[in-house]
Amino acid sequence: MITVIGESLVDIISGPRPAGSTQAGSTQAHPGGSPLNVAVGVARLGLVTNLVTHYADDRYGLMIEDHLHSNGVTAIRGGSAPTSTATATLGSDGAATYAFDISWDITGASLPALAAVEGSTHVHTGSIAAVLPPGDQATLALVRAAREHATVSFDPNCRPGISPDAAAARTQAELFVAASDVVKASDEDLAWLYPDRTPDESVAAWLELGPALVALTRGADGPVIMTRQGRVEMPAEAITVADTVGAGDSFMAGLISGLAQLDVLGASARSRLREITAGELHAVAAYANRAAAITCSRPGANPPTSAELGSLTGSLTASEG
Repeated sequence: MITVIGESLVDIISGPRPAGSTQAGSTQAHPGGSPLNVAVGVARLGLVTNLVTHYADDRYGLMIEDHLHSNGVTAIRGGSAPTSTATATLGSDGAATYAFDISWDITGASLPALAAVEGSTHVHTGSIAAVLPPGDQATLALVRAAREHATVSFDPNCRPGISPDAAAARTQAELFVAASDVVKASDEDLAWLYPDRTPDESVAAWLELGPALVALTRGADGPVIMTRQGRVEMPAEAITVADTVGAGDSFMAGLISGLAQLDVLGASARSRLREITAGELHAVAAYANRAAAITCSRPGANPPTSAELGSLTGSLTASEG
């Protein structure tokens, strides 16, 4: 069982006002949030998945609940605020301006959330949930409690518009990195957190904090995964890109699923995870890379199913051949 801890929100996209019209542009609303996307991605890849999150019994909350239910994700809800939203307004030139109405509070879900992480093989968190009070401290406490029973992964997925203090975000990220076995970040995350370091220097510094592996996504340049024993690098797959929404979250879901197929998740497998071979690492990277590519090939955060992505076996065979 996989438990993801983090925010659920609704992305509201408002199109530009038609020329010469006083009418507002068209509006679309879609469930989102990095942890929600990861939970859906992992569930679509066949893993039993919980999401410790917050949304209210309002119009947007019901949209999120239906999305989770239809993808087989069990929600564990806390907090009392309205459902979070992120509104993007598109200008006539296609440029977007953003407004956020975000809260992160899982008060009221402490006991079921703790039971979920203690009963899980793997726990994932990141994004707003790791930096926004008051829920950030509850998230860190759950991650630390999980380590006795589960492996842990973390994706900072930095949002400067919500947590603009880079120094504070850096301190908080390092607390989660130190509590994690698997970390994934984008090159943009690392450039914002550590502007005076190269990405490789930042990855190496994070490995010293304790994780078994750190994955770096670089958009069209493809991913890098580093361990203390070595490094795997590959280009992004050649595809026609519809958009890149949710690509990093699909990569994270593919990474978790690939490691699960290698049977290296769970506290009892922690030493095995640290000894992952170069061939296994290459296979997992290729598998997660393919998950991201499929998502980029179609609009929105729409991660692949296990039927679309296949199993890790093919990637592992190719990497060992």
